[in-house]
Amino acid sequence: MSLTQEIKNLAMVDIFAEAKKADLFIGRPYYLDFDKAYLLITDAWKEKVGGIPQGTFLLAFYENENDDVDECLLLRALRPAKLPTDNDVIASMVEYYKDNLKTSGKKNQLDDFTKYTFSFSGLECRILGTFYRDESGKIQFGADVENYYSAHNYVAYKPVGEVLEQIVNFRDGNTSIGCNTDYRIGKIRYSSSRRFQDKHPDVPVYVSPSDFLGKRTALFGMTRTGKSNTVKKVIEATTEVSEKAANTCIHVTTSSTIDNVKQFKDDGTPKYKVGQIIFDMNGEYANANLQDEGTAIFEKYQQITTRYSVLDKPGFKVLKVNFYNEISVGFELICNLLADENGDYIKSFTAIDLEEPVEKSGSAYIRWARKSAAYQCCLKMAGFTVPKNHKVKFTGNKEINSRIVKDRAIDPSTGINLDDAITFWNWVADHQDDQFFTDYRSKNGHDWVDEDLKALLVFLTRKRNLNGSASLTGYRKLVPLKDYHTVQSDSPFEVDIVEQLRKGNIVIIDLSQGDPVIQQTFAEKICLSVFRNAINNFVNNSLNNFIQFYFEEAHNLFPKKEDKDLSGIYNRIAKEGAKLNIGMIYATQEVSSISSNILKNTQNWFIAHLNNEDELKEIKKFYDFSDFCDSLIRYSSGSDKGFIRMKTYSNAFVVPVQIDRFTAQGD
Repeated sequence: MSLTQEIKNLAMVDIFAEAKKADLFIGRPYYLDFDKAYLLITDAWKEKVGGIPQGTFLLAFYENENDDVDECLLLRALRPAKLPTDNDVIASMVEYYKDNLKTSGKKNQLDDFTKYTFSFSGLECRILGTFYRDESGKIQFGADVENYYSAHNYVAYKPVGEVLEQIVNFRDGNTSIGCNTDYRIGKIRYSSSRRFQDKHPDVPVYVSPSDFLGKRTALFGMTRTGKSNTVKKVIEATTEVSEKAANTCIHVTTSSTIDNVKQFKDDGTPKYKVGQIIFDMNGEYANANLQDEGTAIFEKYQQITTRYSVLDKPGFKVLKVNFYNEISVGFELICNLLADENGDYIKSFTAIDLEEPVEKSGSAYIRWARKSAAYQCCLKMAGFTVPKNHKVKFTGNKEINSRIVKDRAIDPSTGINLDDAITFWNWVADHQDDQFFTDYRSKNGHDWVDEDLKALLVFLTRKRNLNGSASLTGYRKLVPLKDYHTVQSDSPFEVDIVEQLRKGNIVIIDLSQGDPVIQQTFAEKICLSVFRNAINNFVNNSLNNFIQFYFEEAHNLFPKKEDKDLSGIYNRIAKEGAKLNIGMIYATQEVSSISSNILKNTQNWFIAHLNNEDELKEIKKFYDFSDFCDSLIRYSSGSDKGFIRMKTYSNAFVVPVQIDRFTAQGD
């Protein structure tokens, strides 16, 4: 059964008529202000309503018979509160205990009045906002208190069933719960212990995929607490709503038209299909696994899913680069691989600028062509397979071209193969004291072999300063990268990925195998390609359909908290993605491991078990998560998997949810 078929379109109930039932009465406020309310409750009332776990939603209705006011305060139970009479009650209890009197059970020795007095306690609650009826009679919600009355005018009830369902799923403008744009993600869950909760019907919680499209979403929690399952439910909901779109992305060519193009249809579903790209660090989205009952994302949506891997595997396209054709891309991979190397000659090599000049003439282009040719010679020596009929072309010098070999001239300006190019550059490196180079230096004030070219020749010949014996590792440092090279002449993989996303398909990048440095480089390259494509569409007045990025184990890719560089691609997606219709969903164990610039731009939050105070300090900075810090740090047992505190863009407050399990059927 699809998510769409599960929608029940429950009409909005009148909470002012349905919630005020005698058997749901929980207590009366004895103090309230704009932020807090303190309730007087008793054991009998708590038992009758099925308990009050920490985090329970409560409604405090204004009930002054002299005023016709349809208004109630939405409360969240936080912790016990001290009553003015508590000191006297405690003193009495101590005296009874000293007298060894039985104070509980059927044979307790307290009089009825004392038992009644002892049963009262206080409850501190957060005021989350106000439900009220507007002039048209429609129920509205405001995330604050416009006016509060004396505490004795209010009566508190515990919402259950359809009333609670309306509260946790309330969105401005909705006329029904579980409507066309809503998808069930789980059910209300207040606590790890469920003695009372299991006796009551489940209260479903829905999300609107529009909350995630083009926005930033965070999932935090310790390993095995249900983060990946939650991500899959978000992917599931996004795919379902994308399938309701009739079109892939279109291109708009006039400024007068693009302003009128809507991203959403009148029913709230996206007008154009949504592209989704998943960076799968553990391989659980791209490969079948037992935790999803044998179903991974690619299996459920295999008709619209393309998988990529850094290694050759059946059913996967390979993330490989033609190092000879994509000079700057391949060199970037090499620089990342050698980033931790300490040798001076290696640092000189990785500092070379191999970006091709825009102008195809002039001295800058001549120098680049020489460097490009020498670099490709290093690749050939390291064992990178050379494409068929591949040649390099650069400007040599007539005076030395004929002196390279005895029986023929090597003229690189006409295009030569890499074997001849290697011969050419080895001769140049070995003859730096030749009269030609000496005269050139005297005439021009600088060497024919500039510093970048010299660094390349040191790498190629393995000779320090181009003299002596070949004692350096040189080009052999590149051998591990051979596995990431391809001689295929197809379009680069990042071009294919962008095309898939623009069609509204799913792309999974399997990063579970291969060198971590290479994984990170490929991830950044893909993100940058999608981002540049979106920027290009934006400045050329073409429409961008929604594209959603999913990052599992995001700490492996994202900048660290202390990193202040805002030019990185992940920071740019977080800060600029909204205007480009790019969304970001990221999951990791620690809030503190993520750059503050990304956190500050995050609208949707899913928080599972956190195991230390440092993480709680971070999460307290956002929304009303401080109300849940006590429960978030408690021991999380196996039965608590998927127990999430959720704050979405269209909901004004955090909702505690047990996330449904992702399955093949979606039910």
